[in-house]
Amino acid sequence: MAINRKPIVAVAAAAVVSVSLAACGGGSTSGDGGGSSKEASKGGTLYYLTRTSAEHMDPQRMYVGRDLSNMNRLVYRGLTTFPITDDPDAKFSVVPDLATDTGTASDGGKTWEFTIRDDAKWEDGKPVTCEDFKYGISRTFATDVITGGPNYILSYLDVPVAPSGLPEYNGPYKGDHQEDYDKAVTCDGAKLTLHFRNAWPDFNYAAASLRSFDPYREDKDQGEKSNYQIFSNGPYKLEGKWDATQGGTFVRNDQYTESSDESDSRQANPDKIVYTQGLENEVIYDRIIADSGDDAYAITDRRVPPAYYTQVTGEVADRSSLVDSPYVSYLLPNFNQMKNLKVRQALYMATDVVASTTALGGDKAGTPAKSIVAPNIIGYAENPNFTAPPEGDPEAAKALLEDSGEKLPYPIKFTYAGGTPTLDKQAAALAEGWKKAGFKVTLDPLTDTYYTIIQKPSNDADVVWGGWGADWPSIATVIPPLFDSRINLTENSNGQDYGNYKSDTVNKMIDEAAQIADVDEQAAKYTEIDDQLGKDVAYIPLELTKFYFVRGSKVTNYINNPMTSGFPDLGAIGVEN
Repeated sequence: MAINRKPIVAVAAAAVVSVSLAACGGGSTSGDGGGSSKEASKGGTLYYLTRTSAEHMDPQRMYVGRDLSNMNRLVYRGLTTFPITDDPDAKFSVVPDLATDTGTASDGGKTWEFTIRDDAKWEDGKPVTCEDFKYGISRTFATDVITGGPNYILSYLDVPVAPSGLPEYNGPYKGDHQEDYDKAVTCDGAKLTLHFRNAWPDFNYAAASLRSFDPYREDKDQGEKSNYQIFSNGPYKLEGKWDATQGGTFVRNDQYTESSDESDSRQANPDKIVYTQGLENEVIYDRIIADSGDDAYAITDRRVPPAYYTQVTGEVADRSSLVDSPYVSYLLPNFNQMKNLKVRQALYMATDVVASTTALGGDKAGTPAKSIVAPNIIGYAENPNFTAPPEGDPEAAKALLEDSGEKLPYPIKFTYAGGTPTLDKQAAALAEGWKKAGFKVTLDPLTDTYYTIIQKPSNDADVVWGGWGADWPSIATVIPPLFDSRINLTENSNGQDYGNYKSDTVNKMIDEAAQIADVDEQAAKYTEIDDQLGKDVAYIPLELTKFYFVRGSKVTNYINNPMTSGFPDLGAIGVEN
């Protein structure tokens, strides 16, 4: 899943799910261990302060870790969900949510059955049905309308595939090949059955991690216009409308009952949650550190700016948490623009990861990465093509650039998620290294529209920033969703393949990996694919990201849940009444 910074075709065998979640990050290293000793109480108002606007509130279009986690706890329930925990050594597990159990797999993991609860309701009082799940899943196939979200299902569902590699079924709006979809996803009363082409033994983990498998009421679907529509089946509902720039307020949903939710993942402690977007990071931390008025009841997903580190002492330090995140930050050369391999190699060789990480805040921000895959995920290995010193090698880069046959200095436009002093300093640090090698750099910071812009195939950036965390601890949830061009590149979107990378060799290797049932053998195949990506310089690794947060003093039961990307867990958190 994408990291919320603006400003997550997987096959993993069942053994993967028993891996300690520490494999994808989540260990607390300072503050109070990522949790609050204050017990939660019902009532009051929690304030969520953030800089970044959610680009999608449509469940099938979400793919940013913060939003996937938050909305699952508040308004969007799924077949399964993740339990509440702040234990970095907790086993990766799922619990039933809108399904009566965690599902039954058959045919070697190619068929999954779930029974939908009969007591869950939408906010208007109508029941959540099997047909709502079937319709919600179908929306993901409308890749010309429902853009930006995860695309696993496109490669798995047992429907005919066109020569392009994409399913012939293209969603519910056009009606083409609907009969094929109706065979692959069926409802028999409350029983939902899904038929896959390849084994998907941990599909119930995908259903917990992502919102793309959540139910959606057909009569509420307005296609593109549904992007900021929130229609709840969870413990909260949106009061009024969602403001794309400012946020919104969540209040209790009177159609939700605790008896319909046996997951224990939604304590729903506050009476109200006020979500405020558009605040600068410095403003957020001025307010939270000062801890006055409503800000004593505030949390944030924004990391402490480096300039504020000296203020996190004493009582403020008691309100802080430093946790490993599951995310790796990286750069992507745009293959529509930077087609010369030697230029891409020179860009990598000139990248100063030490200066980049220092600008972000040093060891409280992250450590240098050697792959786009996080360490300890099954299949991780340092990519052998990324052997430059972490400070970069501008002389070697200059030699590659001179040997490229391109006119020098070589102009590049770096589009990044900017707009804050910290992120702008990081971009400047990277640009400085590139300039030493003979690049002429134009910095292009974007804020609220970052992902929207870079997901357009027509984007003219030469290099863009990205951040990714495995949806669960398997390399299969990193390589295919980011680099399988068949499920990413369409006329209107590049999906998660922001660099517009397309390789028949890699696509073939991904297909081969999907046929391997043994966990270790499959992981080894994905490691080979990562090696090929390195040879092509399909990406340039930056840092393994850490989360450093401070919260208000009146916040209770504060948890950074490693199972929900390390962000504050709204299913647990409350405020003093």
